[in-house]
Parts: sequence; C-alpha cells; structure tokens
Amino acid sequence: MADYQFIALQTHGGVATLTLNRPDKRNAISDAMRTELIHALEAVAQDRAIRALVLTGAGKGFCAGGDIAGMQRRMQAPAGDVAFNGWARQQRVHHAVSLLYHMPKPTIAAVNGAAAGLGADTALSCDFIVASEQATFTWSYIARGLIPDGGGMYFLPRRVSLARAKELIYSGRKVAAEEAFALGIADRLAPAGQELDAAQRWAAELARGSATALALSKSILDQSSELSAGQVFAMGSQAQGICYTSTEHRDSVAAFLAQAARGREQAR
Repeated sequence: MADYQFIALQTHGGVATLTLNRPDKRNAISDAMRTELIHALEAVAQDRAIRALVLTGAGKGFCAGGDIAGMQRRMQAPAGDVAFNGWARQQRVHHAVSLLYHMPKPTIAAVNGAAAGLGADTALSCDFIVASEQATFTWSYIARGLIPDGGGMYFLPRRVSLARAKELIYSGRKVAAEEAFALGIADRLAPAGQELDAAQRWAAELARGSATALALSKSILDQSSELSAGQVFAMGSQAQGICYTSTEHRDSVAAFLAQAARGREQAR
C-alpha cells in the first residue's frame, strides 16, 4: 500500500480499514486529504484480495466535514473565480463520494464520534453504518449558508424518508446515536471504543460470499429505487448470466454435487 499523510490504510484477512487521519482537525477533509482518499479508494476497488472496506476516523471524531482553511481560501479568491473554483472542487468531492458509494464490495462506516456536514454525508456513502454510543450526526450545512454537497440530499431521504431528511437538513440539528439508530441513519450501535471492531467483524462476515455476485447485486440494488421492476429484472438476468460463468459459482456447485454424491454413497 502507498504511504499517506492524511489517511491510513491497513488490510487484514481481506478487510481493508481506511482511517481519516487528521485528529487535530477532527479529521476535517482538506484538498490534500481528499486526493489521498481518492487514490486509496481507487486502489481498494481494484485490489481483488480486498473483499470489504471499513471507514473510520482517528481520535475522538469521525469527520468534522470540510476543512476551514479551504473555506477561507475560497472566500479570498477573486470574485470572478469563486464559481468556477467551487465547481472544480465539487467535481473532486463527488468523485470521492462516488468511489465510496460504487465500491464493488461491502463498505461499512465505523462512526466513532462526531460526523458533521461532509463527514455525515461520507458515512452515508457506505453500505452500512456502525455507530459508537457516543457518535453524533449533523447535516450542519445550513449554518454556513450551504446545501449538503457530499451526497446527503440523495442518501439521507433513502434512509429516513423525504420528510425526515428535510427536517434534519433544514434544522441542521445534532442527532445522537440512539436517535440515529431509531431513524435508520445507523444500522448498528456499539459501545464506545468498540465500534471499529464491530464494523471489522461485520465486514469479515459480509466478505465471505462470492465477490462476483456481491458486486453485481450491489450495482443493481443501488439503482433499484430509480428503476422499474422490469428494468431490475432485466439487469438481474444479465448479472446472473455472468454469475453462471464465475469461478465461485462453478466451485460451489461442484462442491455441492460432490457432497450430495457422498451422501448417496453413504446411504447405500
């Protein structure tokens, strides 16, 4: 794995753990951190030995959102450059979010503390969220005169309903772990300090299945809310055709048939 300054990436037993590593800044995402995050996510996606990904934050917080220094630079830019600079930044933000959301393997956010703004959106980009009992979530963009720009307007309504997402985004209020679990923002709760271990164990369980079938299932499920039943069925038919040719399917069928033959032989 490459050496990183603002993140850490480790693998064990097929599970990669990516840690946002600016604890002195509550893991706020700077441009430099985002570049490293993009490189790491691309590497994880391409590494077939990695079968699941856990995302967490160093120190007491998960991610405080966007970096304040970046906001200051944006305000200091010439007026004629602000819009284009913002557009260019948004392309990088959305690229990082898309890499995480479309990761062809299970992804779990282990939220160990505060997840605010872009940090909350980043957690939602994962398939699942394991939250520490001390975790909090807030879509606090409204306090800065901004809208959720890290995917929150897409992900949050799909987890908590449109009306509830509007309330959380309009108010920018803080959501504690128990409420986050009740609303469906968090999928599991863990005692403080145990959320990472819980997420890693869950990731290892999810990683046991066919990587081919899982990647294809995820790609269809992530689109299913916007598709008709017929479209989902058609995509499923194509995906199943691929699965029929996969090594995992052939090996599992061969093992099943061999076991059945042994059973018949023993029954004689």
